[in-house]
Amino acid sequence: MAPQTSDLVTLGHRIRHYRGQSGFTLDQLGEHVGLAGSQLSLIENGRREPRISMLGDIATALGVSVADLLSAEAPNTRAALEIELARAQGNPLYAALGLPAVKVTKGMPQEALESLVGLHRELSRRASEAIATPEEARRANTELRELMRVRNNYMPDIEELAEERVKASGHVSGALTHREVSVMAEQLGFSLLYVNDLPSSTRSVTDLANGRIYLPPASIPGGHGLRSMALQAMAHRLLGHERPSSYAEFLWQRLEINYFAAACLVPRDAALKFLTTAKNERELAVEDFRDAFGVTHEAAALRLTNLATSHLDMTLHFLRVNGDGALQKGYENDSLPLPSDVTGSIEGQFVCKQWSARSAFTHNNRTTEFYQYTDTPAGTFWCATQTGSTRDGEFSISVGVPFAEAKWFRGRETTQRAVSRCPDESCCRRPVSSVASRWAGQAWPSARLHAHVLSPLPSGTFPGVDDGEVYDFLESHAAE
Repeated sequence: MAPQTSDLVTLGHRIRHYRGQSGFTLDQLGEHVGLAGSQLSLIENGRREPRISMLGDIATALGVSVADLLSAEAPNTRAALEIELARAQGNPLYAALGLPAVKVTKGMPQEALESLVGLHRELSRRASEAIATPEEARRANTELRELMRVRNNYMPDIEELAEERVKASGHVSGALTHREVSVMAEQLGFSLLYVNDLPSSTRSVTDLANGRIYLPPASIPGGHGLRSMALQAMAHRLLGHERPSSYAEFLWQRLEINYFAAACLVPRDAALKFLTTAKNERELAVEDFRDAFGVTHEAAALRLTNLATSHLDMTLHFLRVNGDGALQKGYENDSLPLPSDVTGSIEGQFVCKQWSARSAFTHNNRTTEFYQYTDTPAGTFWCATQTGSTRDGEFSISVGVPFAEAKWFRGRETTQRAVSRCPDESCCRRPVSSVASRWAGQAWPSARLHAHVLSPLPSGTFPGVDDGEVYDFLESHAAE
């Protein structure tokens, strides 16, 4: 097999190394293989790819095997530094600086090489940290949302993997238990440990050296979330994740582990049996789906988005909205016009005040889902909304479908109806003219600045994670 382009530099250094050991000049080796010394020089400098037959001739002349020449390892420390420097100087990151490439000569001290390579490593490290900015996060998140929309929010490979691991744990029916999750971890060579001193920037920490997954205390409120945390940690290993090299890759990995955890807690085959029966009876309801598998309302709603289009022939949308109306999460493949900024990002945008995701906050009965039809410029949609609260404030979870699909859901008979003209600002974003004229120039509110607006995204090997805290944590528990 011919060497890949990325390995030509290493190949050239190995040929030069063995040529030096054999005492050949370029012209002398060229005579043995029928190649001009100048052409052989291009090969040694990684600028020309030799034919596989030529590699065989070179190997024979040098008294080594072709495998010796094609090895991915540099022949010595200096060659490794030269190869790393050549690749770094060919990187677009360096090219963007507009600086000339440094030509390495035989007389260049190795200390100078080490300094140059060290500077490039630091340049790469700082560039990797710099991409973890709010702007980069929003762009990457928008691209990921669009990709999942095309896929109907469905990942068949992970569905199959989750089915396989759940069955291997001995699970038969009902909610996946903590014990079955522990069995899944043991089958991967890990034990689950609950500790009180997890680093503040982490939800869990996996000790690969000692086969441990550290989680928060099992007695914390809402302990059902620990199953998901453990499954997410296992998913990194099952899916073969490497350290993310970009924020986009970090988000993709997070999406995959979240999907795996959801597919384990609400296994596809059992979920489809439940949902198909409910649809046939025209009694689909997120709250029933939630209770059947012992997960949160949000988890059940999101899991429905995974399965509805691919298996129930139904388009839909999902919204998580803060009490102030800002969209935290959103998904749609039913053409609901989600609010977005100029970059296409929807996170932080305010949804229409007429949508049930916001009007549900005004209703007294918060124990069951709130149902509403909403006429929009894109058509009429039916939604089921459940509200809740955390220490950070209120939120609502909505799942909705186009009018024609409402017939499958409980709550379709609601008489609650609203009209939304958004993005027309006269719908809900402008004050009533009579009120505006009365108070214009007479009000001076003191705005509350959200801390995250000015806070940079913490940087580290994993965005938002303090590496020092993690390493200190592992060090303190390693001897246990």
